[in-house]
Amino acid sequence: MADHDSNSNSLPENQAPNPDGNSASENESDVSIDSLAKQVQESLSLAKRHKFWETQPVGQFKDLGDSSLPEGVIEPASPLSEVKQEPYNLPSPYEWITCDMESTGMCTEVYNLLSNNYVEDDDNMFRFNYSKEFLHWALRPPGHYKSWHIGVRAKSSKKLVAFITGVPARLRVRDSIVQMAEINFLCVHKKLRSKRLAPVMIKEVTRRVHLEDIWQAAYTAGVVLPTPMSTCQYWHRSLNPKKLIDVGFSRLGARMTMSRTIKLYKLPESPVTHGFRKMEVRDVPAVTRLLRNYLMQFLVAPDLDEHDVEHWLLPKEDVVDSFLVECPETHKITDFCSFYTLPSSILGNTNHSILKAAYSYYNVSTKTPLLQLMNDALIVAKQKDYDVFNALDVMQNESFLRELKFGPGDGKLHYYLYNYRLKHVLRPSELGLVLL
Repeated sequence: MADHDSNSNSLPENQAPNPDGNSASENESDVSIDSLAKQVQESLSLAKRHKFWETQPVGQFKDLGDSSLPEGVIEPASPLSEVKQEPYNLPSPYEWITCDMESTGMCTEVYNLLSNNYVEDDDNMFRFNYSKEFLHWALRPPGHYKSWHIGVRAKSSKKLVAFITGVPARLRVRDSIVQMAEINFLCVHKKLRSKRLAPVMIKEVTRRVHLEDIWQAAYTAGVVLPTPMSTCQYWHRSLNPKKLIDVGFSRLGARMTMSRTIKLYKLPESPVTHGFRKMEVRDVPAVTRLLRNYLMQFLVAPDLDEHDVEHWLLPKEDVVDSFLVECPETHKITDFCSFYTLPSSILGNTNHSILKAAYSYYNVSTKTPLLQLMNDALIVAKQKDYDVFNALDVMQNESFLRELKFGPGDGKLHYYLYNYRLKHVLRPSELGLVLL
């Protein structure tokens, strides 16, 4: 991340590993003065960041392993009359705005802020490039609150300089269904990173969530904060190895030629599973049943109804793709796979400007082996011109990653709960949740 401190609630660093698992950022040179300075800077910002989080109702590092602490809510809900009614104070040149994501103009402003200032890899080679259509989808699920889409403007220029969002979600934690906010897209303009805007933005979104009588939240970050409920790893599967190597996302493996690499990652022309097809509206009830049943095995997972499934999983061009297997004889829906689209801008490359990446979303296999189902997902992603297919090691993903030639990345993704304590850190395979 360009500045861990002001991006602490954002999506993971899309750091650039190669398929052999070697980081593209490995540098054989001696530790330079620059990197030492960076380390000092990071440890200072770490101390500041943790100072903020130590004031919040989150699991604290000092409590790790203390089995006397109860699982569940950390601070009980307050009466709504006690929730602060006015926004927190911003530095005087800035003002709060509520971002209307239905407005094309506003959507464009948010898109421009994120595409120029959001999460970068450590080597500043790639930056997430969420499309306007993606933002529309991500921020307007059933029951969303416009007041949770929060911007900060410079009063003089009226320029949007910071952004943070929440969307409502129901999460099942073991046997309890908890109403939560999923917090995302915390972004502060690069020129304002020293202004300590991130903590006040987190406090403001928390205040607005409290006003709706919701007291818990979930979020992810590529950095360690107090205290992860789980830490997952990104894996990457090359679909267009030549481009990935050309842009520095991956490197040619030892003793590998380009043509051998291309051959290694070659996929069949079309899916092999009989009855494999795109999901349609009529499939929503069957997919909901399949998913709900499947997600029960995980300790933390979303509690999805048909409205959620229709919103999050019905295919939307260049946003989310979902496929299922319909048994040709019985017409029963037996398997399901999905991925969402998150391109990255390629910074400073003369030949390529966009890296088209698919991210594994929710996958369920009851009849088709998961390995075969996911290979078909890779095939359709390749047909649709994706360059790379990314997956976390959550749910049962570990079972197909190596076999399908995914390589481990150097980007870790930490999952967090706000105002809810889990007694044990979850293994990724106990986690049934994917946050965008």
